[in-house]
Amino acid sequence: MKEVYFKIKGRVQGVGFRRFVVRNAREIGFLSGWVRNAEDGSVEVLVRGNEEDVDRLILACHKGPLWSRVDEVLFLARVTNGFLPLITDGVFESI
Repeated sequence: MKEVYFKIKGRVQGVGFRRFVVRNAREIGFLSGWVRNAEDGSVEVLVRGNEEDVDRLILACHKGPLWSRVDEVLFLARVTNGFLPLITDGVFESI
């Protein structure tokens, strides 16, 4: 299992980016996690699954939906102090 927490910067809010991430995660299947808008205008993703499936979602996020513009994808250390929402196994959702 692989778990990755990352942030996507660019024109990623108000363009259906979260819906795009959820749709791709569900199409790939066997992924758990969440996607949310961050206050700084970026989108954050926490995903867990087998390595190949997680990597497929990350590649999709580098492209994004039609009206988005991805400038940067930053991989972050997962905060273990309770500030990030927990992952529910078998569920990938927009929060």
